[in-house]
Amino acid sequence: MCPRRWWCLAVVVAVALTACGEMARLPIAAGVGAHPQLPPPNPTLIPTVNIAPAKGWPAAGKPVAANGMAVTAFASQLDHPRWLYVLPNGDVLVAETNAPPRPKDGQGLTGWIMKRVMDTAGAGVPSANRITLLRDADGDGVVETRAVFIEGLNSPFGMALVGNDFYVANSDAVVKFPYRQGETRLRQPGTKVLDLPAGPINHHWTKNLLPSRDGSRLYVTVGSNSNVAENGMDQEVGRAAIWEVDPKRGSYRSYASGLRNPNGLAWEPEGGVLWTVVNERDELGSDLVPDYLTSVPAGSFFGWPYSYFGQHVDERVQPQRPALVATARAPDYAIGSHTASLGLAFSNNAAWPAPFDNGVFIGQHGSWNRKPRSGYRVIFVPFTGGKPLGEPIDVLTGFLSAEGDAFGRPVGVAIDRAGALLVADDVGNTVWRVTPSTTP
Repeated sequence: MCPRRWWCLAVVVAVALTACGEMARLPIAAGVGAHPQLPPPNPTLIPTVNIAPAKGWPAAGKPVAANGMAVTAFASQLDHPRWLYVLPNGDVLVAETNAPPRPKDGQGLTGWIMKRVMDTAGAGVPSANRITLLRDADGDGVVETRAVFIEGLNSPFGMALVGNDFYVANSDAVVKFPYRQGETRLRQPGTKVLDLPAGPINHHWTKNLLPSRDGSRLYVTVGSNSNVAENGMDQEVGRAAIWEVDPKRGSYRSYASGLRNPNGLAWEPEGGVLWTVVNERDELGSDLVPDYLTSVPAGSFFGWPYSYFGQHVDERVQPQRPALVATARAPDYAIGSHTASLGLAFSNNAAWPAPFDNGVFIGQHGSWNRKPRSGYRVIFVPFTGGKPLGEPIDVLTGFLSAEGDAFGRPVGVAIDRAGALLVADDVGNTVWRVTPSTTP
């Protein structure tokens, strides 16, 4: 047998070994709230791999809505829809997107495993590289008009309209397009505002953006280029951070750092504070480390890669920086280990009964590094006085079959003009619409 076959056999055996052994010792609820349980790390030689194979929804299949809620398909037969944005006139934009080519990401045994994980999860398909416009002109909750809004992008994710400027966060740059209300397609070419960290690794490629209240700044998420800096800190320059961008000058400063993979961004309605959801690190066992929801003060540092959930040191990272770790801020609210929480949208309107009228909806894409699985749902975290208070509430479940296959995986969430919740499902290729069941 040739050496490569021996190596492949070794990989197959190693992956098979992950089917047994390390498992969670705590319930998922132990990693939730302001003070989650953080047991000792339980790393293994071979990472725990427990991904739900992507199957898609059966005919007439859909997620299970919580009591008092109803869910319908707003738009279906999309191509890997991941992120949503609602224009002022009510049009809904969906980024149909996937990872760009990353020839140097995931080399070695762990990289080989991760490629298999992505393929199994349905994330191995080429990116459509477009933003599609969905219009529900009669307000019945079903799209009548579908149009290609922008095409030829580079793994687009975040979107925002400021005045007549429409911004897109590609995987490698923020670009700007002229927009007029009611347009269904932007035909003028975009212009680059500034480059974003990318390159041949570009491990966490999704970049989101959010304008400041006055539109003078953009806040842009840039995830790390690794799990815990195993590629070297020279590959992490400008990463694991939220940037504050001056779009007129094409310049930026680091607004907050030590955030392994921030995605959703939103302004809390009462206090106007910036909040985000963050995917924390892997391969410390099924019980570590909780993903989190947190406010983000300017200049704050959240520990990555040296520590997690404040000042809990990750011994895998050497050399350490104890003086920096001493400044690490603990997040506000844990939302479960390995849940892959991505989407974030505040609810602050009378369209929803209490407690759903004040809090955040979060799309949890679902775990690969935990047994049993976590995430694969949309949750709601109630807020009081501008802070999370109480237990998370399931809003949409049923994304996994009894056999453990993934019918769908929720990603981005948004509130439409009527106050309903929209959920992008990148395995089900659908945007779901959730309303209180008494609402038409």
